[in-house]
Amino acid sequence: MRPVNENIKYAYLKRWSIVCSFMHWIRSYGEWLYLCRRHVLMAGHNDREKGKYALIKDSDDFQQGLYDKPMPCFGCGIGWFSFLIGFAFPVMWYYATFLYFGNYYRKDPRERAGLAASAIAAMGCSVILFIVAMILLF
Repeated sequence: MRPVNENIKYAYLKRWSIVCSFMHWIRSYGEWLYLCRRHVLMAGHNDREKGKYALIKDSDDFQQGLYDKPMPCFGCGIGWFSFLIGFAFPVMWYYATFLYFGNYYRKDPRERAGLAASAIAAMGCSVILFIVAMILLF
C-alpha cells in the first residue's frame, strides 16, 4: 500500500496525462482544420484570378421579407396607435386588448409590444373606473 502523498501524486499524474492526451488531440485537429481551410481558400483564390464568377441570385427575383413591409397606422402599428389615441378615446385601448388576446400579433410580431401596452392601459383604466364607481355609489 502506498502512502497518502504517493496516492495523491499518482492520481494527479494520471489526470494530467489524460489532459495532455486530450490537448494533443485538439492540437492535431486544429492543424488539420487549418490545412483544410487553407486548401479551400487557395482553391477559391485560383478561380477568382481566372475571372470565374458564380451568379448567386438574380436581382429581378427580389422577395420582400416580413419586416420590409411598412407598419399600418402611420408606421407605428395598430397597437401603439391605439395606445396613443386611447388617451383621448379609451375605447381604443379595449379594442387593442381584444386584438392582443386574439393573437393578432402572430401576423406581425412587431405589433406585440404596442398591443400589450394598450392592454395594460385598458386594465388601468378599468381599475380607475371601478374605484370611481365605488366612490360615487357609496
